[in-house]
Amino acid sequence: MATLVGREGDIEGLVTDLIRLERDAIAAYDSTIEKLSDSALREQVAEFREDHKQHLDMLDFMARDLSIETPQHGDAKEWLTTGKIALANLMGDSAILKAMKTNEDDTVEAYERANRHADADQRSKDFFAKALADEERHRTWMNRMAQSV
Repeated sequence: MATLVGREGDIEGLVTDLIRLERDAIAAYDSTIEKLSDSALREQVAEFREDHKQHLDMLDFMARDLSIETPQHGDAKEWLTTGKIALANLMGDSAILKAMKTNEDDTVEAYERANRHADADQRSKDFFAKALADEERHRTWMNRMAQSV
């Protein structure tokens, strides 16, 4: 499912939606860690989840700086991201990683747009670029491992 995050009209909306997206991502990572049978895969996915937690910490800081309320939960998309993982679980680790790769497609797209957002200042763009690099690394790994397990 393609994300619309990054098309908001102002930086406040962007940060709010990125927070929700990160909360959804963390929920999907939790579900993935629980379902993967290979301990080495679980360990790497747990490291990627920590990147998402760091992104969330920075976004929470940005929300406070912008004086906006920080969403405490993801949105309805959480059901889609975790649901894909639950269904993929029926087919094994490769399918789980393929499902996670599609989730990473959304976060990559969101941070690409965020980095180009008209209201983003240089500090925000620096963070968005770092988060984008993390997401691209996650996606590449998910894709590579899904093909090899």
